[in-house]
Amino acid sequence: MTQAPVDLLTDKIRSRRARVGVVGLGYVGLPLAVEFAKAGFDVTGIDLSPGKVDKVNAGESYIPDIAGNLVAELSAAGKLRATTDFGAIAELDTVNICVPTPLRKTKDPDMSFIVAACAEIEKYLHPGMLIILESTTYPGTTDELVLPMMQKSGLRVGDDFFLCFSPERVDPGNPKYQTVNIPKVVGGSTPACTELGRLFYAQALETVVPVSSTQVAEMVKLLENTFRMINIGLANEIAIMCNGMGINVWEVIEAAATKPFGFMPFYPGPGLGGHCIPIDPFYLSWKTKQAGIEARFIELAGHINGQMPHFVVEKIQNALNDHGKAVRGSHVHIYGVSYKRDIDDVRESPALDIMLLLERKGARVTYTDPHVPALKLGERTLASQDGSTAADADCVAVITDHSGFDYSELVASAKLIVDTRNALKGFLSSKIVRL
Repeated sequence: MTQAPVDLLTDKIRSRRARVGVVGLGYVGLPLAVEFAKAGFDVTGIDLSPGKVDKVNAGESYIPDIAGNLVAELSAAGKLRATTDFGAIAELDTVNICVPTPLRKTKDPDMSFIVAACAEIEKYLHPGMLIILESTTYPGTTDELVLPMMQKSGLRVGDDFFLCFSPERVDPGNPKYQTVNIPKVVGGSTPACTELGRLFYAQALETVVPVSSTQVAEMVKLLENTFRMINIGLANEIAIMCNGMGINVWEVIEAAATKPFGFMPFYPGPGLGGHCIPIDPFYLSWKTKQAGIEARFIELAGHINGQMPHFVVEKIQNALNDHGKAVRGSHVHIYGVSYKRDIDDVRESPALDIMLLLERKGARVTYTDPHVPALKLGERTLASQDGSTAADADCVAVITDHSGFDYSELVASAKLIVDTRNALKGFLSSKIVRL
């Protein structure tokens, strides 16, 4: 008797015979592919970038959180390979979609990467296949956009093929929480889909949290990042208030955090960056507008966070003015340009906005970042300078507080420092201006 697709796929997953595919080998896709290869599955990564594909097949890692020797070991064992050819999907049993989902300038979702990936998957869709979307998106995407594309094949979801959504929770540069030990939420289009998704992730990840639908799983991710965005916005607004009243906002937050209940500390900064927190809440805002609901907190927090680069430039301008200098003609050196500490990702980094705003005011801008050797700013490409440049600058602005920076040397050599991250906590000097 021929096994039903659900039973056949269940057996393949439990016995680690399922052939796993990951579409998109970035910060989400490559770590996921590595974890399943470590668990004993044969994994094929699919990416349109020949450079990424060549590196994986050569046993090299381009993601800081993934050790190169691990990729080399898995590649040599035949457990991990990569290709630019979507035709590989024909031989796969599972496919995780980990492609970008940016916002357009109009703040509405750009689904083009998901649509393109699904169009390729649909060509090779076959009975007994599990498809899981991990790209962050608005509630309803999986069942409203992905499912109809897959159903063009004539196959039935929950019977012939299986569809889930599982939000990525990657935190680049976090040494404690990585793909393997971050609880994995998964919701399917049918109960059978959810169960297969749960079973699949349980083979490689420590904790799996099944939920009742794809919409719940999609909303989970948006709640997580909206929560952070709004509370960071509150911290930024408090910082602006404290600045106007001459109060040290960092001392305020530190003291408030001693309360053992009812308070969770969030910290101000030069603005939001990365591929999640500045973007994801606006997926929710866009979706709720379609339902006639106004997402007031999201819009307000987005406005406050978006103004922080301007606030930082104003702090730099005032600091220079207090030292008898105008911004125009001054040399401002930026310490750290990635969107968070100890990574090389500059997506949505507030440092870029700050640098452009300073240049528009006539400043000469340079930067130091050991993780970002070169940076495209407008039409120009800048190169990271060594730390000695700080001594020559009229003002140094600490935008990203990398752990590798020598802050003692910076305080000793710099003429003037604007610290947006409280990186210089504990240093007492009249040359330090804090956010």
